[in-house]
Amino acid sequence: MITMKDIVREGHPVLREKAAEAALPPSEEDKNIAESLLEYVQNSQNPEIAEKFGLRPGVGLAAPQIGLSKRIAAIQVHDENGTLISHALINPKIVSHSVEKAYLTSGEGCLSVDRDVPGYVHRYARVTVKAIGLDGNEIKLRLKGVPAIVIQHEIDHLNGIMFYDHIDSKNPFKVPEGASPIER
Repeated sequence: MITMKDIVREGHPVLREKAAEAALPPSEEDKNIAESLLEYVQNSQNPEIAEKFGLRPGVGLAAPQIGLSKRIAAIQVHDENGTLISHALINPKIVSHSVEKAYLTSGEGCLSVDRDVPGYVHRYARVTVKAIGLDGNEIKLRLKGVPAIVIQHEIDHLNGIMFYDHIDSKNPFKVPEGASPIER
């Protein structure tokens, strides 16, 4: 079981690497990594388990965050209708996205970042992602709003990008023209 002690923090070189593609079909090892990432996110959202093991709540986790340079991630988040979106993803890739941008009004955080980084992170409002699931079959997700932001955050980790790289250092609360604010 992954706990906070397993999560590498900003400054660790693996967080700035472009992660390697996982071999297909997925090996048992890669499936286990994907399952353990999803298990952390699920456990961190369960108040009793999170308190017992000292887990910071999260909606996503990527393999580089546990020190593994592999293109594997997991997300668990509710969409605007309350539908649970919960997936372990191997080699996730954004295959299309909206022109429209969106941002969380509360800003973004990260399990690998122990400090508050104020500012708006501009993301695509809608994305379509293809990945391989735990069963070895392709998954296609069409996401918007918070789930779209979460998956983009995790895919950034696979590309060595931290969320605060998207924040305008001169004007952290700059709102791009036509961007939609998302409350969380």
